[in-house]
Amino acid sequence: MKCPNCNSLQTVKNGQRKGRQCYKCKQCGRQFLEFYRPWQYSDDVKQLCIKMYLNGMGVRGIERVTDIHHTTVMGWVKEAGLNLPNVPETDEEPEITDLDELQTFVGSKRHKIWLWSAVNHWRAGIIAWTLGDRSSITFQLLWVVVKCWQSFWYVTDGYAVYPKFIDGSQHIVSKTYMTRVEGENTRLRHYLARLHRKTLCYSNSVEMIKCSIRLLLHYLRFKTVPLPA
Repeated sequence: MKCPNCNSLQTVKNGQRKGRQCYKCKQCGRQFLEFYRPWQYSDDVKQLCIKMYLNGMGVRGIERVTDIHHTTVMGWVKEAGLNLPNVPETDEEPEITDLDELQTFVGSKRHKIWLWSAVNHWRAGIIAWTLGDRSSITFQLLWVVVKCWQSFWYVTDGYAVYPKFIDGSQHIVSKTYMTRVEGENTRLRHYLARLHRKTLCYSNSVEMIKCSIRLLLHYLRFKTVPLPA
């Protein structure tokens, strides 16, 4: 039996594991099995783990319940969300648009990042969003999309960035009138553990946050999750 590490033929039998012969290489000390079984989780298991993730459980919590390693679950989430659009396709052009920012973390709790979102004041669901710092440069990426709707009114909390883009005659500054977008922020924090206010969970990459948001918006609208590749 050839060693898979150094290709030496100086190997000896070294017991058995679950009916398979174990070997040990005399040259490099590598221990290996006679053969390895191909392993693949079923689509049902993948969907279950992703749905758990999209219902408030962190990847390590899923690992504790299912015994599936958290990096495997993270891989499924990333694969499933990578090719989704930022929001499900819609022809929606709101007459009143609510705008707001949600703070979270990436890498560590000292590195803050903001999710800027746009919501139709009269309907549930986020219809446009972007991630970045809290500057006008980041909001401009969202505004490029929002201004095309030509809404009659834009509702915000009065943060200094908004007046740079929104005409004063169309700008409503009112925390009381922002119940729709505040409700969407609450839903995001409720469904994604990495966005909870007080939690040990946080994202190590911006890409993971993006995939998670895409997946959640898809799930909330269609009640299904796409299968990872």
